[in-house]
Amino acid sequence: MLVSLAIAVLMVVPSFADSTGCKKGEFFGSYTRPELSQDVLGDGSAIHSFTYQLNLHNDGTATQYWTGLNDYLITLGTGSPWTGSWTCRSDGKLIVTMIVASYFPVTNNQNVTSPDVELRSHFRDTYLFNVVDENTLIRIQSRRRAYLPAADPTNPAGGTLGPLSTTSVAYNRLVASDADLLVP
Repeated sequence: MLVSLAIAVLMVVPSFADSTGCKKGEFFGSYTRPELSQDVLGDGSAIHSFTYQLNLHNDGTATQYWTGLNDYLITLGTGSPWTGSWTCRSDGKLIVTMIVASYFPVTNNQNVTSPDVELRSHFRDTYLFNVVDENTLIRIQSRRRAYLPAADPTNPAGGTLGPLSTTSVAYNRLVASDADLLVP
């Protein structure tokens, strides 16, 4: 009987540990965070608001898109969507690591005669989130590694490690609603 009780306790304890933070598994989905108005060209002629769209998939993959990527891409450059993965830490916090590419306008390549962009760098971004509930993630830390175009951005020890950011940023779930459809 004592052995049965010990086995039962060992089976129940991990389930209690998994009921906090990202162990719940109820946070999969799409989250957004607005980036308030920016003066895109620096002269007041193009004030735009952008949004980051973070998608956490139940298979452990993650993607993020910034709606400013295609804004003046030939003039200012652009980037790729972020692609990577996520995992839960034992303390219930969520780790997300993604790679993104950065492209700048071609300015000094005599072989390119039309407007174009070229790869300038890759970045490997790692975020640490508190999972507040199924609708709210708070990014509490982030750090970036920068890689030159010829370097391997999948090498976690490569590139140049940037400073640790501890600025809190809220990501909120994009919740499906039929409210707009119900307005007369």
